[in-house]
Amino acid sequence: MSVAEKAIVYATLILADDNVDITADKLQAITKAAGVQVEPIYFNLFAKAFAGRDVNELLLNVGSAAAAAPAAGAAAAGGAAAAPAEEKKKEEAEEEESDDDMGFGLFD
Repeated sequence: MSVAEKAIVYATLILADDNVDITADKLQAITKAAGVQVEPIYFNLFAKAFAGRDVNELLLNVGSAAAAAPAAGAAAAGGAAAAPAEEKKKEEAEEEESDDDMGFGLFD
């Protein structure tokens, strides 16, 4: 991560910590005061990304949101995914049995 990217992230966190609305102008003012040059596109991107959102709440729920998403996806696809897995196990078991029938073994 470049210095400019870190600066814009820190500026966002500073505004969020002070409970100030995150706007492009305020982000630009903080990075300018810090003496870091940031491309102007980042100010608008961060301002739009965090508009009307509580950054503190996002930070507190990072782990729970990440854990909930895969669990929800697995639950939704659980029934569909279980059937192919069972079929693969049956096919593998049949292949193993056919090797034994041919007289080939691990220690022969």
